[in-house]
Amino acid sequence: MTDITPSLNDYPYAVTLPTRWQDNDVYGNVNNVVFYSFFDTAVNRFLADEAGMDFRHSPVIAHVVSSQCQFISNISYPEDVEVGVRVAKIGRSSVTYGVSIYAGTNQRRVAHGQFVQVFVDRTTNRVVQIPPRIKSALERIIEAL
Repeated sequence: MTDITPSLNDYPYAVTLPTRWQDNDVYGNVNNVVFYSFFDTAVNRFLADEAGMDFRHSPVIAHVVSSQCQFISNISYPEDVEVGVRVAKIGRSSVTYGVSIYAGTNQRRVAHGQFVQVFVDRTTNRVVQIPPRIKSALERIIEAL
């Protein structure tokens, strides 16, 4: 059997994030809802750092319309995590990201999922085409088929 589990190196963009004491639940593990926060933070760091998105002033913003996460392994504070991000699909006004979370010195994969954003006009909230600068950045991290 061939192992097809992606490693962190299979993601063209990655960010290291700390866990926080408050992230642990009563069982001593980072609560499942925090994993979605890791996804959101990593994707938005990409948009800010690589696509030049100005969240406070941009006339176009991105809404999360769908997200899902499959949990593989527990993590606990004070472990840092690395979140890998790649683009699975770019549409006219939407983008689907593939995301995975890795932890520990051996970078064990602890969760993976998808994160979908739709771009809208900030004022009207109507769906718009992905701005060219953002689309260009997204195309740089599209996963190889």
